Amino acid sequence: MFKLTVCLLTYNSARLLHKVLPPLIRIADEIIVVDSGSSDETLSILEEYEISSIFHPYAMHGEQMNIAISRSTHRWVLCMDSDEILDEDTLQYILALKSGEEPSADCGWSLSRYWYVLGERTRTIYPISSPDYPLRLFNRSHVRFNNRPVDDKAVGAEQVTRIPGHVRHDTFYSLHEVFNKLNTYTSRVVKYQVLRPSIARGVASAIGAFFKWYLFSGAWRQGKVGVVTGFYATAYSFLKYFKAWYQYQDKRESASREHTDSHLIE
Repeated sequence: MFKLTVCLLTYNSARLLHKVLPPLIRIADEIIVVDSGSSDETLSILEEYEISSIFHPYAMHGEQMNIAISRSTHRWVLCMDSDEILDEDTLQYILALKSGEEPSADCGWSLSRYWYVLGERTRTIYPISSPDYPLRLFNRSHVRFNNRPVDDKAVGAEQVTRIPGHVRHDTFYSLHEVFNKLNTYTSRVVKYQVLRPSIARGVASAIGAFFKWYLFSGAWRQGKVGVVTGFYATAYSFLKYFKAWYQYQDKRESASREHTDSHLIE
């Protein structure tokens, strides 16, 4: 038998917290919440459940998770986002796992996570197919999250077992959220990754994404939700290159102005 710390990230998470917290409380011996500055009812809801939070300004998802992991007093941790809801099958599996012998430290378990867009289960959301199986339960002495700007993941476990169940990932819950994440994620990619600043490459990438993530994936069968996920994939593929191109042009113009100003001073 071993004890488990649940690490939870929050930011304006009031929408789902009353569904997210009760399952986690059932399996947690300790809950560590890292909040990145919520301005809604998130903190008051946590207080209702007698859960305190740690404030840390948001940098990247992986960094936030690692901060939560580092505060754990137990070796085994379950890392969750505040839009992920555990189902009964997942809960029973984890409870049974906890009641048995403590596993080897190099073991880990992945969740069976199903993505929901605008309240409807979807087959794809660029660049992920649903369900996906992120590693989330592990020994913190062996595993940490990497610092990829988008689609980070926990790395380090040598033996990973998939937990049966249906973890609802209720993301992209409104059109506003779709556009907000589209802008945030593409800006983050441009900031932290090296991309060729090319509009032509962006157009080619967008066309490829449209065929792969809307037509070939079968998203077109899902009506308006399929259109939204297809648009997201297409726009994401174009915007990251467009933003890289715009940033590159901006730097060139700034350098040119500085060069001109230096000559005028001379």
